[in-house]
Amino acid sequence: MTAPQLESGRNANLGAPPPLPEGGLRVIPLGGLGAIGRNMTVFEFGGKLLIVDCGVLFPDTADQPGVDLILPDFAPILDRLADIQAIVLTHGHEDHIGAVPYLLAHKSDIPLVGSQFTLALIEAKLAERRITPYTLTVAEGQRERLGPFELEFFAVNHSIPDALAVAIRTEAGLVLHTGDFKMDQLPLDGRITDLAGFARLGAEGVDLLLSDSTNAEIPGFVTPEKQIGPVLASIFGKATGRIIVASFASHVHRVQQVFDAAEEHGRKVALIGRSMVRNMGIARDLGLLKVKAGLVVNMEEAANLPPDQIVLMSTGSQGEPMSALGRMATGDHRHITIAPGDTVVLASSLVPGNETSVYRVINQLARAGANVIHKDVAKVHVSGHAPAGELLYLLNVVKPSNLMPVHGEWRHLRAHAQLGIDSGVDPQRVVLCEDGDVVDLVDGQAKLVGHVKSRYVYVDGLAIGDVGESLLTERRVLGDGGFIAVTVVVDSVTGKVVGGPLLSAKGFSEDPTAFDPALPLVTEALDRAALDGVTDAHQLQQIVRRVVGRWVNEAYRRRPMIVPSVLEV
Repeated sequence: MTAPQLESGRNANLGAPPPLPEGGLRVIPLGGLGAIGRNMTVFEFGGKLLIVDCGVLFPDTADQPGVDLILPDFAPILDRLADIQAIVLTHGHEDHIGAVPYLLAHKSDIPLVGSQFTLALIEAKLAERRITPYTLTVAEGQRERLGPFELEFFAVNHSIPDALAVAIRTEAGLVLHTGDFKMDQLPLDGRITDLAGFARLGAEGVDLLLSDSTNAEIPGFVTPEKQIGPVLASIFGKATGRIIVASFASHVHRVQQVFDAAEEHGRKVALIGRSMVRNMGIARDLGLLKVKAGLVVNMEEAANLPPDQIVLMSTGSQGEPMSALGRMATGDHRHITIAPGDTVVLASSLVPGNETSVYRVINQLARAGANVIHKDVAKVHVSGHAPAGELLYLLNVVKPSNLMPVHGEWRHLRAHAQLGIDSGVDPQRVVLCEDGDVVDLVDGQAKLVGHVKSRYVYVDGLAIGDVGESLLTERRVLGDGGFIAVTVVVDSVTGKVVGGPLLSAKGFSEDPTAFDPALPLVTEALDRAALDGVTDAHQLQQIVRRVVGRWVNEAYRRRPMIVPSVLEV
């Protein structure tokens, strides 16, 4: 059986959603569909809203140059902030909590609900913005009622401690949102995904399942985290120089394994990167990270230790250019210069879209003389997301009436949809959506009923939402073809050229005479325009742009940005 025909706001040409039927539950994903990141889902019942997760997406530096972060589009809920009962945070990864400060900037007293570690991470982030949130700490097995929503929380195993799934009960039915999860049966902290709790929900009757799709294309079951420790220990045992390990700044279990391997081989550990230092400090304070006395040193102490006695635990596993590892790779780090004999371990998976950046960093490190070990050459990381075998297991345990795959690119969502059908979900009840689509759960059936605007909101420095697609297009043109400025002075009465033209360029050619052949072409075109009676400055600018653009294309086969200026005297 094949996957259901894709229904989406774009392909189905859906308009604005109708009013929510009485007794119905509305689900609006504002992020997390079609890309890994920006996760945010809005639930509406009885005139009240509940938000699950509020994360960021990290930009593609090629397609979104200059962008720092990408936020969900809050526009559909900005006029209803008073109706929001809470923001439920399933776990502390940036793609699930990173946009919370931007939403609380609109209304700072929206309650945040999450586990102890998750709330500690977001509170530290909000403190930097001088926001003191109202929080409600919850744990697995706990139930809370927030307005018309009754919430029940379940432990799930993921690549960060204290992750939770949430069941949402309303009069419209029972919804299970898994958050990000996997089913590691031998987790380092002994906290496994609560299949018994999910089975109980399945027996009760789950009307709608929203489930993590990231690894839906990958067959089988996840490798236990415990298998990573011996691999790291073996790498540490063979290394003769300095060891640098890059991982996610929130992966407490991976950092614990690095600490254990360092202690076993008589090395000290220094944490590098602001987020790494902050998050591991929080984890240690909460008892989630066990640190032996004297094991962790600061950078000054690390610099004075012999190379075979130090491990540097760093951020930058995704090739981020401004991360600690990224700056080491380019030689721009203040304290650390990669040297022959260094061993660099990238203890993380590749987030889709980051492959080019990561392999660029690997090549830069190798060129500097480092021995680089990553997931392609050694088992130094396992994913935090359930592969197909585990997703099928969950589907068979929960037996949902309706399935809505979330958290994934389109290939992941479609693969998950097929798994749902294979497990027995009616194809007409598998809802494939894109961000902004509106799904109503009415009388036990989930249907796509409309679409609301859900654009990418770009953060560029302190500017939020000021960067649009047209501006990004201009930046890409600048990056690909460079910039040519053309200045010419014309008589305001006759339109004849009386000064210039002058051409200057950036990012195009280092030859100062490169544009000499184009200058008489511009003058001739403007003189012809003057004979035809064309004196409008805007029209003359368009003539200059066309002439220079045609010449550049014929001479160089390039398409730079051309900015003409016509001055009248």
